[in-house]
Amino acid sequence: MTKRDYYEVLGVERNASSEQIKRAFRSKARHLHPDNKESGDESAFKELAAAYEVLSDEQKRSLYDRYGHDGLTGGAGGFEGMDFGAFSDLSEIFSQFFGGGPRSGFRRSPVERGADLKYDLQLEFLEAVFGCEKKISVRHLEDCTVCSGNGAAPGTGPVTCSTCAGMGQIRQTTSTFLGQFTQVITCPNCGGEGTRVEKACSNCKGRGQVRKSRDIELKVPAGIDGGSRLRIPNAGDQGRRGGPPGDVYVVVHVSEHPGFVREGTTIHVRQPVSFSMAALGGELSVPTVDGPRVVKVPAGTQSGTTVLMRGHGVPQLNNPTRRGDQIVHLIVETPTRLSAEERKLLEQLAELRHERLKSAEPEPVEENAGDESGGRAREKTRDATRDGGSIMGKIADFFGAKDAGNE
Repeated sequence: MTKRDYYEVLGVERNASSEQIKRAFRSKARHLHPDNKESGDESAFKELAAAYEVLSDEQKRSLYDRYGHDGLTGGAGGFEGMDFGAFSDLSEIFSQFFGGGPRSGFRRSPVERGADLKYDLQLEFLEAVFGCEKKISVRHLEDCTVCSGNGAAPGTGPVTCSTCAGMGQIRQTTSTFLGQFTQVITCPNCGGEGTRVEKACSNCKGRGQVRKSRDIELKVPAGIDGGSRLRIPNAGDQGRRGGPPGDVYVVVHVSEHPGFVREGTTIHVRQPVSFSMAALGGELSVPTVDGPRVVKVPAGTQSGTTVLMRGHGVPQLNNPTRRGDQIVHLIVETPTRLSAEERKLLEQLAELRHERLKSAEPEPVEENAGDESGGRAREKTRDATRDGGSIMGKIADFFGAKDAGNE
């Protein structure tokens, strides 16, 4: 395989200074390093590293300038016999751009943040509307008080791992067709801790932490809805080796109410209305989350008419002084069982309103009737339609939907 010119690989002129070569390598290494998930390219990074290893060394650069790749012995393009000491000044780059990276050769930070926990909280409808205080019990990890969190039995302590010499990582070299490639992996003997426990604490079984219950007083804000989350900081699992604790996220669930239906900050109520009140109008006691309230029912109210009750809805979250509204859906109930007197009164009402309770049978019309008989038939049909139309018009006028005014 033909090797590219090392100056071309770094993107510098042949008379570039050592500082220019170093800057060029740093700039490209950020993008090509294998730990960079967006633009990392292991093959291109090897080529870049080989070019920098040669051009950053005055003696190797001089040989390369005179004889090219043939003037280099030991396989400069393949990592065989390569001295990685030239890359020690790049540790801050890998730490900044790749979080220290598993190939940087530096031991990971021993401090770990604790895990976040989830808690499901069930609320009644009115508890969610007006807010409440709840005591919840959370089981989380805490440092073992017997071993002070180190996992070793009393009187003993962790010892340095012999496999990694306390570094928590080991170097692993593999051979590929491109040459030898060295990477840093987590020590399998100590799991990256750098120390091992020879005699485990009987209380925590060597883990250094135990799970305990903790009671927490939680203030639930007014207006919270199902699916909302409340965060309790530093109430999760304790971090390992002195790390900060995680948080607890409380997921809110709200029970349905038998009479109220919530829509954001609006509450909907279904309120039955008697036939007499719907026709004559009056005042009606309606349930609200604040207790019973009186609303006016206009005369001629139709089933499905709505009445708006301002300020009787759900408080706005984090602004409880402002509240939504309540919408009352009036449902006219038609009596199903009538006494003889009630039936007689309704029949009298229908008679007063000239309403037919039974349809009139149309007279038969001969198919071959002449113009005169046909005209009389059409005239009768128009009369029937006119009569029927007046009845339907009256029913539409009486039962047509009308919106009631505000409370």
